[in-house]
Amino acid sequence: MADLRVNLCGMNLKNPIIMASGTFGFGKEYGEIYDISVLGGISSKGLTYVPKAGNDGLRVYETASGMMNSVGLENPGVQGFIDQELPSFSKLDLCRIVNLGGSCEDDYVEGAKLLDDKDFDIIELNISCPNVKHGGMAFGIKSEVARDVVRSVRKATKKPLIVKLSPNAEDIVEMAKVCEEEGADGISLVNTFKAMAIDIKNKKPVFDNVTAGLSGPAIKPIALRMVYEVCKAVSIPVVGMGGIMNAGDVIEFIMAGATCVQIGTANFTDPKIGEKIIADLNKYMEENNIKSLDEIRGII
Repeated sequence: MADLRVNLCGMNLKNPIIMASGTFGFGKEYGEIYDISVLGGISSKGLTYVPKAGNDGLRVYETASGMMNSVGLENPGVQGFIDQELPSFSKLDLCRIVNLGGSCEDDYVEGAKLLDDKDFDIIELNISCPNVKHGGMAFGIKSEVARDVVRSVRKATKKPLIVKLSPNAEDIVEMAKVCEEEGADGISLVNTFKAMAIDIKNKKPVFDNVTAGLSGPAIKPIALRMVYEVCKAVSIPVVGMGGIMNAGDVIEFIMAGATCVQIGTANFTDPKIGEKIIADLNKYMEENNIKSLDEIRGII
């Protein structure tokens, strides 16, 4: 067997395969389908300081080579997660990542404080959330706005901190540098692209919120380019994601410099995709006489 082990922010993972936030819940449902302990890690469903009901109307829509979602961060809130989900989440035999969002800086800080001493491994800070104090513009659009929230959260927690970047940022490389400067232990990218679909029969947007997030194979070439650029610009680990559907896609992101990857949309096309990608990754490395991922990481 090839050595698939990786170290992410001081955490030793069995392999580089992490399930992306919002596509794997807290692991329970998929754990009924296959042994998810084969995975490197899970990033939890996105949490906010207070519970959210999510968006009205259609939430998921299939597009050519992808999908759009407008779930609206439906979640039980940080305290609800601690009370209801953490007891089982903390027992998972893999890297346990909690994804944290918010609508203002205080939400992020208070959420991080609540999570700080809890039994999991890493906080993934989702700065793609709309900032209510800045007219709904996401924290992850302007670098200086992101700087403030990353700095504040870094002070609020001792947990390893990965910041998840939006591809809609004005300058994603500069954004990554700012996050590193403010104490982020890692970067993950990319989140979904802002997109739109129209119902021509009813002459209205498909989604009640008009726009939604685009993911899936359609975004992979752009996501790969962004991951490559960020990996060249920062010295902290980068977790790549965006349209990864198979082991070949994983290898591309590793060659571009990523330490790990996250699998999202593929979970909806094949609930067992995680274990299949790991098996195929092993096969690729054995067939190509690659003993460790370090041999090919960042070779492009």
